[in-house]
Amino acid sequence: MARRSRHRLLLLLLRYLVVALGYHKAYGFSAPKDQQVVTAIEYQEVILACKYPKKTISSRLEWKKLGRSVSFVYYQQALQGDFKERAEMIDFSIRIKNVTRNDAGKYRCEVSAPSEQGQNLEEDTVTLEVLVAPAVPSCEVPHSALSGTVVELRCQDKEGNPAPEYTWFKDGIRLVGNSKVGSQSTNSSYSMNTKSGTLQFNTVSKMDSGEYSCEARNSVGHRKCPGKRMQVDDLNISGIIAAVVVVALVISVCGLGVCYAQRKGYFSKETSFQKSSSASKATAMSENDFKHTKSFII
Repeated sequence: MARRSRHRLLLLLLRYLVVALGYHKAYGFSAPKDQQVVTAIEYQEVILACKYPKKTISSRLEWKKLGRSVSFVYYQQALQGDFKERAEMIDFSIRIKNVTRNDAGKYRCEVSAPSEQGQNLEEDTVTLEVLVAPAVPSCEVPHSALSGTVVELRCQDKEGNPAPEYTWFKDGIRLVGNSKVGSQSTNSSYSMNTKSGTLQFNTVSKMDSGEYSCEARNSVGHRKCPGKRMQVDDLNISGIIAAVVVVALVISVCGLGVCYAQRKGYFSKETSFQKSSSASKATAMSENDFKHTKSFII
């Protein structure tokens, strides 16, 4: 029994091997080539090349964009989607005339053609990276600040690719710090981070008052936000002391007025008047009650 089961297992393995060899003869498959990386600037043109030896009449070509869901770019000898209006075919390659940031991603061309061994399938993968210039950055600058406090100015751009670096300007003059620190440039009054876009004053002073603007720059381009003014004022200690003195005087005057009224008996007269009015009301009510009881007895 054990020998028979072994023979059956060997026969099954031989059958699978024969089927696999027959499939390979009918559909030859070549492994994917090294992935290409193509870089393009937004709104310019780019060519996605499919590295296939030569085009024949019987060749069948398909282009697909890979991702969460696979979509056709070129199928049944026609460009698909919005590529119809802004792309064209050059043999097996695609020329995109007006590339956008939404075109970034991985593409795969698949070419099938008959061969001596049967139907041969080859494929090539291309990664498209789209460089985007920064937009006008968002700048956060406080309108006012007190001297001696910590103040932070923020600058940010969400569109640039690669991520931009930031530079701050005061009254149109570029703020330059200590270049030895790298991306964290500092001087006696502020620290500037060119990666995150922050400009921080640890102890802001009146000399730091002015109009501040920020520039975002990468390898594609640069944009600058409109200037915003920051006014730094000293803490008015004398004004605070004067206000405290005035409040103390008002409270003292009110207290003296209350004491004077109590000595004159204004509060006691009011109390006696309230007592007499309540007593008269009680007498009137007792007389009415007496009249009602008398009429009831009669």
